[in-house]
Amino acid sequence: MYEKIFRLDGKVALVPGGTGGIGHELARALAEYGADVVIAGRSLDRAREKAEEIRSTGRRIRGLAVDATDPESVGQLVKEVMDEFGRIDVLMNCVGGQFEAPAQDFPLSEFRRVMELNVTSMFILSQAVGRIMIEQKSGSIITLSSVRGQLAIRRGYAAYTPSKAAVNNLTRQLATEWAPYNVRVNAISPTFIETPLVAHMLADEKFRRSLTERIPLGRVGVPADIVGATIFLASPASSFVTGHVLLVDGGVTATQ
Repeated sequence: MYEKIFRLDGKVALVPGGTGGIGHELARALAEYGADVVIAGRSLDRAREKAEEIRSTGRRIRGLAVDATDPESVGQLVKEVMDEFGRIDVLMNCVGGQFEAPAQDFPLSEFRRVMELNVTSMFILSQAVGRIMIEQKSGSIITLSSVRGQLAIRRGYAAYTPSKAAVNNLTRQLATEWAPYNVRVNAISPTFIETPLVAHMLADEKFRRSLTERIPLGRVGVPADIVGATIFLASPASSFVTGHVLLVDGGVTATQ
């Protein structure tokens, strides 16, 4: 009866930010669980390259370009997906960015850029895809948040932490408004995840030790750690879950 509760056969998943270390891992997982997948990123060449890497899953895979902070670009992306696939069942939003500086010196231009990347892009993508899902009377929207959406940090994260807090509450707001249409909206909130982008930071043994010492499970997260949460929230297994921010943090927030 429950053998296929996590399967995504016949579903179409759109993964903006799917060219990054985390996004690409999640795109592969969605395909392995049966979904056709569209990877979208700023660079069309890179999106196509990353799409090619998961074509061996046997699903229909496409790589498309998008500027997730531009409504026209997002609208064109959604049109291309709909023209080819006819539906969008899962939006896995992995777009985001960070800038670090002391709060007293934080450039306003960078503050706005981080908010655009982390919050505005989420709204633009969710709104465009949400309209499709409302018409379909079904869909799952998932956004990559962070434990820093509910925890401050003794570093220059004056833009990042409030942006992720906004992601969390926008998740709840959209979930509440779109529940009558059977459109579920959730977020995944990981702690520090090891990707090529932060490899230089983790090469510093003192920094790595400072991370592992505050994580009860005693290690840094890896992209594969987010796969289970993603498949759960994308699949029928979570059909009664919406407005939730799922912690994938090795127990960090439990200790705060």
